Amino acid sequence: MRAVVWKGPGKVSVEQVEDPRIESATDVLVRISTAGICGSDLHMYEGRTAAEPGVVMGHENMGVIEEVGAAVQQLQKGDRVVLPFNIACGTCFNCSRGYTSACLVTNDEAAGAAYGYVGMGPYKGGQAELLRVPWGEANCIKLPGKPGDELEDDFLLLSDIFPTGYHAAEMAKVQPGSTVAIFGAGPVGLLAAYSSMLRGAAEVYVVDAIPERLEKAQKIGAIAIDFRKGPPAEQIRNLRLANPLVRGAMRRGEEKMAGVMCGIDAVGYQAKDFADPSKEHATSVTEQLVEVVNPTGALGIIGVFLPEDPGGKDKAAKQGAYTLPWGKLWEKGLQVGMGQTPVKNYSLVLRDLIIAGRAKPSFIVSRRIPLSEAPDAYRKFDRREPGYTKVLIKPGQEAAAR
Repeated sequence: MRAVVWKGPGKVSVEQVEDPRIESATDVLVRISTAGICGSDLHMYEGRTAAEPGVVMGHENMGVIEEVGAAVQQLQKGDRVVLPFNIACGTCFNCSRGYTSACLVTNDEAAGAAYGYVGMGPYKGGQAELLRVPWGEANCIKLPGKPGDELEDDFLLLSDIFPTGYHAAEMAKVQPGSTVAIFGAGPVGLLAAYSSMLRGAAEVYVVDAIPERLEKAQKIGAIAIDFRKGPPAEQIRNLRLANPLVRGAMRRGEEKMAGVMCGIDAVGYQAKDFADPSKEHATSVTEQLVEVVNPTGALGIIGVFLPEDPGGKDKAAKQGAYTLPWGKLWEKGLQVGMGQTPVKNYSLVLRDLIIAGRAKPSFIVSRRIPLSEAPDAYRKFDRREPGYTKVLIKPGQEAAAR
């Protein structure tokens, strides 16, 4: 089969690799109809992880079951499925408590596994024509309809970034009436904003500097904050205090709560230095969130931070060690949630919102490409070129044309 293979920093290629096969009675083989290129893939693409060349990329996958193992009873050939990026056994101590992102069985090296990602087990990714799904019944979410229908792109986003955006809102404790600040208007940040609105947030601020992304944030009803115009925390606080309705509802002393109650980091360890965006400053977003989130508020850190970063600016950063404003966090009594999303906790609920027409996360999709165009798409996505906010790979496009 053809697949997208990581060759080294800044380079992927489409190559012929061995077809997957049923290796265990609980396996399922899926013919991929759509796979996403994720911002997390760029960490590997850029050489900012410990990955070795040869990784078959892709943890955002969906398609149609082509073959099932002898022990699989609830799924059959022809079923349409989306695959949470967490590979989980479904029955270990962590899985049984809902933490499928920290499965104790699927990865010998650590808690948690995923398709096509460094340190997440030996599993190949789905930016390919076929994918082996281990523990198939635990890792397949059944879908209605047929490949290529009007819900295809919405359903693909259930594999990762829609549940991830929703999980960020959950960790930040977004509820009806909440005020929310989200740093990063990439796909996860935009879907964190969208999820915050689904949860009933009153105000959602989205911070970025790329016009295309800020425009998308505004289109879904968020308030766009361009960090090139000044410190984001200050901009948000000033906007709220300048609103006569917000100011008029405050009793004496409540101007101390002119920030927001919920903060989300959708950027991670490659955050920009707000004073000089040409440079990285891994903790800049955390520092701004601590400034803008009110006392007793909550932070959801969904942006990726890795224990090993070959591109870190110093020895500590290379080992994932950062200086954080713990004193302010403690003084304000802020709650902090972080880590990978247990996707399956949210997949069924969000799937049913899509089916009912209450959610349409595919608004973030900017381009659909055949498998052969993946190397070019990676280059342009990495450069944040217009039209490459969210790219979906359609392996069957070229096959259909042949």
